[in-house]
Amino acid sequence: MANLDATIDNMENSRFIAIYGGLIKEMVANSELSQTDITCLLMIYYKFVKVNQSAVKQMTKKQFYQIFLVLFNVANVQVIERTLFAITKDIKYVSPQAWIQLFNLYITKDINVRMRFAFNVYDTKGTGVIDREQVGVACEKFFHGDDEDEINELRADMTEFLMKKFDLDKDGVISYEDYSTVVSQQPTLVEFLGWLFPSRNDTDLMAHCINLDSLLKYEEQSQEV
Repeated sequence: MANLDATIDNMENSRFIAIYGGLIKEMVANSELSQTDITCLLMIYYKFVKVNQSAVKQMTKKQFYQIFLVLFNVANVQVIERTLFAITKDIKYVSPQAWIQLFNLYITKDINVRMRFAFNVYDTKGTGVIDREQVGVACEKFFHGDDEDEINELRADMTEFLMKKFDLDKDGVISYEDYSTVVSQQPTLVEFLGWLFPSRNDTDLMAHCINLDSLLKYEEQSQEV
């Protein structure tokens, strides 16, 4: 495998291949990402692992938070926590498999995969349903201003609107069946309780910074059209 990163020498490149070569082949067979995509992503992962000098040889949770803040400009701890929980149950480290899974989720066009991921993140209590309290907490982020009474009224109105929109069987909670039925008809509502997936600008930045071949090709095709 040729050097993909000019900042490492041949010996370092050989070490990278020895550690991740087999994993790359395994992941390519089960991913929407290309071999180049996965290799570039794992090269970044490898560099983070080198910096933390952990005996576990995995990315730390703290590093994962920093990536979200810098790459996606996301500082909402709960969103990062729930995203992390959706890709791994490890409370301290992010495995290379989980790292690649994150980007699989971010580039997939499969609405069912996106819906399941989004619902799991929004289900902050882990009960399998989203209740009015969870919707209300999410709506707090939607409105800001100096008039507290007006803001509280707007939040309450939005909470009521979303419950009416998504609680199809009127049982007081939003089940996955409720959510998926609505979003299947209106896919833009997949993120109805706040940011989860990178915007087009974020995706473009990610593609160029990380050299994600699949996303770069998609961008070129879109420009040609």
